[in-house]
Amino acid sequence: MNIPLLPDIVIILGLSVVVILIFQKLNLPTILGFLITGIMAGPHGLSLVKASHEVEILSEIGIILLLFIIGLEFSLKSLAAIKKAVFLGGAFQVLLTIVVAGLLSVYIGYDITKAVFIGFLFSLSSTAIVLNILQSRGDINSPHGKTTLAILIFQDIIVVPMMLLAPIMAGKSDNVLLTLASLVLKTLLVVGLVIIAARYIFPRLLFEVAKTRSRELFILTIVVSCFAVAWLTSSIGLSLPLGAFIAGLIISESDYSHQATSQIMPFREIFTSFFFVSIGMLLDITFFLQNAGVIIGFTVVVFILKGLIGSVAAAILKYPPRVSILVGLALFQVGEFAFILSKVGIENGLLDAVTNQYFLSISILSMALTPLVFMFSGRIVKLLSNTQLSKNLAKFNYWNEQVDEQENVKSLKDHLIIIGFGVNGKNVAKAAKSTGIPYVIIEMNAETVHAEKANGEPIIFGDASNPFILEQVKVWSARVAVIAISDGATTKKVVSSIREICRTVFIIVRTRYISEISTNLNLGADEVISEEFETSIEIFTRVLYKYLIPDDQITNLVQHIRGDNYKMIRPGISKDANGLNIPNLRITSATVSQSDNSIVGKSLEDAAIRQNWGVNIVAIQRNGNFITDLDGDTKIHQNDILYIMGTPEAVSDINKLLKV
Repeated sequence: MNIPLLPDIVIILGLSVVVILIFQKLNLPTILGFLITGIMAGPHGLSLVKASHEVEILSEIGIILLLFIIGLEFSLKSLAAIKKAVFLGGAFQVLLTIVVAGLLSVYIGYDITKAVFIGFLFSLSSTAIVLNILQSRGDINSPHGKTTLAILIFQDIIVVPMMLLAPIMAGKSDNVLLTLASLVLKTLLVVGLVIIAARYIFPRLLFEVAKTRSRELFILTIVVSCFAVAWLTSSIGLSLPLGAFIAGLIISESDYSHQATSQIMPFREIFTSFFFVSIGMLLDITFFLQNAGVIIGFTVVVFILKGLIGSVAAAILKYPPRVSILVGLALFQVGEFAFILSKVGIENGLLDAVTNQYFLSISILSMALTPLVFMFSGRIVKLLSNTQLSKNLAKFNYWNEQVDEQENVKSLKDHLIIIGFGVNGKNVAKAAKSTGIPYVIIEMNAETVHAEKANGEPIIFGDASNPFILEQVKVWSARVAVIAISDGATTKKVVSSIREICRTVFIIVRTRYISEISTNLNLGADEVISEEFETSIEIFTRVLYKYLIPDDQITNLVQHIRGDNYKMIRPGISKDANGLNIPNLRITSATVSQSDNSIVGKSLEDAAIRQNWGVNIVAIQRNGNFITDLDGDTKIHQNDILYIMGTPEAVSDINKLLKV
């Protein structure tokens, strides 16, 4: 049996293994390795792959699965929470990019219609690459991650009207209003179906499937759901990836989203590799080398202009300069949907072959640069933090207004500063309020600030890594600063910024991982509380209680570990807890089932349970009541539940006796 596509799949995956292995040795991004693989295997490289169209189809499946998983990690509620960023930030970024790119195209010599279409192409960024990197870095739920996602969602939506406008701009369509009205009605229908499916259909369907405990049926249901919704949206003129994202949103409302993600992840990894390879296959190496100077020059222009526009879009949403710059760095490249749009432009005469090759070369080069820009984003932000750009971005914020309105902030002294108002920050604030400790909150989410300010919380909007914000909350006169944010890089910057201003404030840092503890301590934090280790402490504390280790010994152990910032349980530190020896004991319960055994009706002294079986009875439950004040005269009755402690072997022996 001959499968025509099989040799190409083997070539692509086999070459990818070699290239990515080399890239991993050089500590270079995997995505860049896939792009290089595509360039080498493509028709303009070594021409190793013949079935380019089939590979493109596999790559489209990869995009669908990628957007589906991103949708699973969100929910309709979380999407509604960023609707302002989607429509305000997204619209600003797309429209301003179209205007700027269009004006530059007119200056170069294109007519206004073609210039606007070129603006369409360059306004789109790579959803697949950016979200893949954000997800791998754990930044998808960070402020810059959410804002970037919001703008990308708007781009994915707006590409459909762009495709519909192409024949109109080329003068090939007369029913403009009818076409747009039809699209709006279909979109509203899809939105209605999504809401109904998320609330009523899919939760019940997945519950019935989960009850069968069939792994195969569960995977099949998830995959069918993904492609069915994607096909539905595609059939009404919307994009397949957008439909996959909607399918993920629907399932995310159920209790089975995490399991669905784990089942789909292996498929996504395979198919997204085909996507990145297929992008690399589009690059004409000969054309690129012949026009390298022009292509690199235009790529630099695209990087600067699109990055700046993305940063301004985030700043308009009231994000501080650091977040705004990170958003700009994430959105500077040209995206995969622009390739689809370029085909429409060629079909309608809005794009000639030479312009298309320039566009493809610039786009692929910008995509290849994206992983590298992400790698050095922290250094770039640090480099730009004190420049005029950062100061201009700050002007879009309302920091000064917020601080000036907080009269209670101005009078603070010996107070508590809470940085980040998530679950941990709110709990700290509640404790401070209940005990009368004066406090002030710094938060970067503008909507949270607005809502909590209305509730009377002493909260200001701003980036706590900025010295100006710290000065406004009088960090030098505060007693304690609690940093309770999820972004590890920002946490380190906040610690450094506080220490640059003040050496006396006591800094408590909440982190996720072990790797962040030492760094924060070295930067000036006084205490670092790791979620990872606090979970470990809670687990082994309960284990010790089960082994009946004395309370004071457990308390001393926990205090010792916390006092040394978890040195005892950090790698490289001895695991000997001051010679603590946990005996091989087990505590459990057993029911006295029979009346003709040797202990029923006897007192504890006469039964001699400790002497005969080596276990202790610590409590008895009788008729729903607990007897804990035991002595030698306490008698054992049938159907008593005995709480016994001893070695596993002794407990097993006494259980056999009681059930005889």
